Amino acid sequence: MNAPLLVDEKLVEETRQAGHHGTSEEAVRQALEEYVRRHKRLRIVELFGTIEYDESYDYKAERMPGGGAAGLL
Repeated sequence: MNAPLLVDEKLVEETRQAGHHGTSEEAVRQALEEYVRRHKRLRIVELFGTIEYDESYDYKAERMPGGGAAGLL
């Protein structure tokens, strides 16, 4: 999408210099990508403590030959 946007030129220039970007377009693209990544991480952090798991589950036993559920077959 190449739509014209009204953007604070001082902010774009500061972003370009801070990130050592060659062009304003590169600086804006990188800033938007970082913004999206950050918000994805924040959504993941919100999930902490919401997942229930079986504390008695022994993942090491599953790795052993003949151990765990595979050993019952």
